[in-house]
Amino acid sequence: MWALIEDSEIIKIINQPKAMVIGDTRHSRNIFSFRWSNEEREAIGLYEIVFDNSNKKDESYYINTNQSFDFADGVATASYGSATAKELDDVTDENDNVTKGLKSQKKDIIKQQSSGLLTPTDWYVLKATDVESYSVPSAITTFRANVRTKSNDMEVLIDACSTVDELATLYEYVNTGTEENPIMERPLGEFPEAV
Repeated sequence: MWALIEDSEIIKIINQPKAMVIGDTRHSRNIFSFRWSNEEREAIGLYEIVFDNSNKKDESYYINTNQSFDFADGVATASYGSATAKELDDVTDENDNVTKGLKSQKKDIIKQQSSGLLTPTDWYVLKATDVESYSVPSAITTFRANVRTKSNDMEVLIDACSTVDELATLYEYVNTGTEENPIMERPLGEFPEAV
């Protein structure tokens, strides 16, 4: 991405290499290739944009501003303003329409994952209700109970979050082992392995 500069002001942002007229000269798209050095481009007013992502936050949890562009001290930059945290809790508007907050969205995902783990073993339970002499194997019963327990535990952890950053931290993997023998875990934990 480049900025076309005239009189120390950005007059145009160029996203893709293209032929263009600068001043009285028509340039082919080759001005954006390795054939031209940065110094040669800058001599005609084209500056490669330097991206400053220091204010950019994870879009799963935050709404970032549009980038703003600036030119100072011979450097064209693109930067973000302060990000706004998404709603943590559900929001109901004046028409009683509910927009789910991050907590509800994350809990819905947990429920879907839990259901996806339980569904393949549902037939054991159905067979046990239909066939009097059949009982669900204990490994299956234990697995199903562990999935439900873990799902409930995860939802409790999500509900306990009072900030977006706390919620995001639940999903961040950290090394709980050593440097030589790393064990990557997240505070939210994992569902049990399927049997």
